[in-house]
Amino acid sequence: MLLDVRDLHVEFRTRDGVAKAVNGVTYSVEPGETLAVLGESGSGKSVTAQAIMGILDIPPGKITAGEINFQGRDLLRLKEEERRKVRGAEMAMIFQDALSSLNPVLSVGDQLGEMFTVHRGMSKKDARAKALELMDRVRIPAAKERIGQYPHQFSGGMRQRIMIAMALALEPALIIADEPTTALDVTVQAQVMDLLAELQRELNMGLILITHDLGVVADVADKIAVMYAGRIVESAPVHDIYKAPAHPYTKGLLDSIPRLDQKGHELYAIKGLPPNLTAIPPGCAFNPRCPRAQDVCRTDVPPLATVSEDRQSACHFWKETLRDA
Repeated sequence: MLLDVRDLHVEFRTRDGVAKAVNGVTYSVEPGETLAVLGESGSGKSVTAQAIMGILDIPPGKITAGEINFQGRDLLRLKEEERRKVRGAEMAMIFQDALSSLNPVLSVGDQLGEMFTVHRGMSKKDARAKALELMDRVRIPAAKERIGQYPHQFSGGMRQRIMIAMALALEPALIIADEPTTALDVTVQAQVMDLLAELQRELNMGLILITHDLGVVADVADKIAVMYAGRIVESAPVHDIYKAPAHPYTKGLLDSIPRLDQKGHELYAIKGLPPNLTAIPPGCAFNPRCPRAQDVCRTDVPPLATVSEDRQSACHFWKETLRDA
């Protein structure tokens, strides 16, 4: 097992109260496997990733329970100095906004080279040569001429390639990609995802792809975890999710995707808004928005029930949802 997250809880203390951002998340990733984590903004996807990477702002954030086992070590038990050695070298993260993630006053060559000078002790000359190799690897055109340029001189798609190159620099075992195609046009999205998939196969890396776009993950993910209000409400192999969702929230997300065979029809939207994390509704957090909700949904938190060997759903009526899909 490459990564095994167990019953992770993260909360934030705010002026309005305690926001329970992550409420018992459990998932795992094997080498070479892609896990897509889906959900609306505020569902806890990115906070879970930040906790795994060890970049959560503490305070106001706090990990209150759980385990994050990476290559046999519980990362939450490591000292900060040991944790820092894991970041970049053994696991890396690609952020959604490349322009704000890159240093605007350093050339991309210097930023890529820094990975090798800091983690590998290379000379600046050797690090620059490695940076050039990385730029070629992620297919930056005219890399030799552009290695001295600054982030603002690159397009959005090229900046995202630089971020991928930075994440891949030390050939980590795990990459977390937090909405890496946000704000890119559809053609560039496809290019970035194809590049990620190709490099993943080449290096046999585990990949966690965080997104709210079901269309992006259809061709690249092996399995999907759907999050709502800090919990995983459904997990399954990717084809099972698309064929027949076993949770009303997952069904709502799928129904919200525009389809060619529904031209002229009004696009479906899940009614209501995601819950306030400082006042999550009792019972199933999705019950105020769920078309299938009954009295038990408003009082009892549904367990993550086993649907099949590789599939789970946190719904009191998952059998009916699966049957009607």
